[in-house]
Amino acid sequence: MSASETPPLFPLSPIPEDVPDAGPRVIAPGAVHVPGWLSPEQQRWIVAQFHEWAQGPVPLRAAALPGGHRMSVRTVCLGWHWQPYKYTRDAGDVNGRRVLDFPEWMVRLGRKALAEAYGAGYDAAGYTPDAALVNFYDDAATMGMHQDKDERSSAPVVSLSIGDGCVFRFGNTETRTKPYTDVELGSGDLFVFGGPSRFAYHGIPKVRPGTAPEGCGLAHGRINITMRVTGMS
Repeated sequence: MSASETPPLFPLSPIPEDVPDAGPRVIAPGAVHVPGWLSPEQQRWIVAQFHEWAQGPVPLRAAALPGGHRMSVRTVCLGWHWQPYKYTRDAGDVNGRRVLDFPEWMVRLGRKALAEAYGAGYDAAGYTPDAALVNFYDDAATMGMHQDKDERSSAPVVSLSIGDGCVFRFGNTETRTKPYTDVELGSGDLFVFGGPSRFAYHGIPKVRPGTAPEGCGLAHGRINITMRVTGMS
């Protein structure tokens, strides 16, 4: 089976019983952390996809912020191209080419993520993400406190982590400063934020080099996938 084929591991298998403290943890209203949600096999398959995306029509790059400063995180986009602070179909700030389509399997994955995080009372079947920012963090990369507010939709953001662990700082909707909660994210973890926490400030102050578990598919660094509903057409 090639890396581009959807394997039988989607839809997701249950969380392994030996994952410590597996299960949803409410960090703030609408913000839920599910440790170890992706199995090692699922992580390896997604890492293989990442390597294909990174060599795609719009390659992995460090986005330039206003003023010319480049982010330390490198990004490849699916569905819509993101540059600070807007979405476009074509990557005018890179090479002018259209980004890869948003994969159908990722829509299904996003729905399963919301069902796991929010439970049976949430209409996860109505969730249809159409954009993903796939970020690669090396040992020194960080992400400042920011809001995900370039979308025209307030649907939840689904975040998946693979590789080295990190400190994920999840704050409030009013300010980049305290109060915030520091959450340790590991390989395979799911984090969802929506509802009252959809526009909370959040960031990555530190990656923990050398913590990627054997078998996750990534020898070093961290991959983070965030799925969003842009509300655009």
